[in-house]
Amino acid sequence: MKIIILGAGQVGATLAENLADEANDVTIVDTQANLLAELQDRLDIRAVQGFAAHPEVLQAAGAEDADMIIAVTESDEINMVACQIAYTLFHTPTKIARIRASEYLKEKRLFQQDALPVDMHISPEQLVCDYISRLIQYPGALQVVDFASGRVRAVGVKAYYGGPLVGQELRTIREHIPGVDTRVAAIYRRGKPIIPEGDTVIEADDEVFFVAAKKHIKKVISELRKQDRPVKRVVLAGGGNIGLRLALALEDHCQVKLIERDRERARALSEQVKKAIVLVGDAANEGLLLEENIESVDVFCAVTNDDEANILSSMLAKRLGARKAMSLINRLAYVDLVEGGAIDIAISPQQSTVSALLSHVRRGDVVQVHSLRRGAAEAIEAVAHGDPSNSRVVGRRIDEIRLPAGTTIGAIARGEEVIIAHHDTVIESGDHVIMFIVEKKNTAALERLFQVGVSFI
Repeated sequence: MKIIILGAGQVGATLAENLADEANDVTIVDTQANLLAELQDRLDIRAVQGFAAHPEVLQAAGAEDADMIIAVTESDEINMVACQIAYTLFHTPTKIARIRASEYLKEKRLFQQDALPVDMHISPEQLVCDYISRLIQYPGALQVVDFASGRVRAVGVKAYYGGPLVGQELRTIREHIPGVDTRVAAIYRRGKPIIPEGDTVIEADDEVFFVAAKKHIKKVISELRKQDRPVKRVVLAGGGNIGLRLALALEDHCQVKLIERDRERARALSEQVKKAIVLVGDAANEGLLLEENIESVDVFCAVTNDDEANILSSMLAKRLGARKAMSLINRLAYVDLVEGGAIDIAISPQQSTVSALLSHVRRGDVVQVHSLRRGAAEAIEAVAHGDPSNSRVVGRRIDEIRLPAGTTIGAIARGEEVIIAHHDTVIESGDHVIMFIVEKKNTAALERLFQVGVSFI
């Protein structure tokens, strides 16, 4: 696939890295030569220096025969205009824009072919807000991702000493939680993936990824670790777009305090929230945190634009007694350094954004793609089409399908029904199949498996 990425910032660079690794023809456009040179040193991609929305720059990037343009510059307006020009002058089939301002996103009529021809718009702030909200909903989880319009969820949990399933074989799950069907799709032990079998024993500190219907998630988590009490008190550090969206999303069912350094911004925030308390101050100020009873806080979440400030304030909050500390971190190199230590969960906005984009890049009918373990693995939702004569999956039992190495099928959404996959489950045409793949290099083989033969009409 020939793809043009507009913007070589953190999101554009992460996206280029993901797509170049999958043998796509990638061209990246930016005004800053140093960013482009750095990417070309690391990746097998083309680079064009210039203003992303200028027609001659898009033409130089190969827009005339591009399959897709992904506009992720820092400017919403440039992203939208670039998509308009790509549609009008070059008839680019797929146009995706990053749009952050909620004022644009409120107007659904804007994003239509006869208005702004943007096929998909993504808001990193909203994606991160949704992600953090799901983590707060399931206090014991490290990662929570949705499939089948939210009916199925995949969850990553760190198994703790004392969890009922710790030290037990996976085949005993049904005895432990009768009436609840779930599938352990992947286990990471000391950073190395294990493909689970019936006789696999869960050990303490394993990172366990399982899939289940949404209504059963909390019950399965409780089998792997002691049940965390529900989140009632939340402190948010940073009153930017993410901080405000989180406060609005959480304030109806949690006691929320939002700390913002800038007095004018804090005043504006206080007028937009209903129940949340807005405080003016530095979230890394020990006195302020103690004054606000940080030791009784269930979740401290730092979401400023400064990675170092987020890390330091989260570490301080955790040391002062906050039950869980989360930190928004843009630099992927920092994520592995801090997660699991003083900071419980490091959140990467790039990975959330890339996950949302990848489903449009994948071959075959791929509905959802979620990066797991910071891009090392993936969870994919693909739709099965065809019949046994032209499909390698339809009409076949799961144990008859030649899945790529390191791949497991976790669940199937068939209409409104959620079916947890077992070896004798037969896939039907129209099924939404949810799979885990621990080796991303095998993703292309998995996509080919769900492509139908030439006889399919």
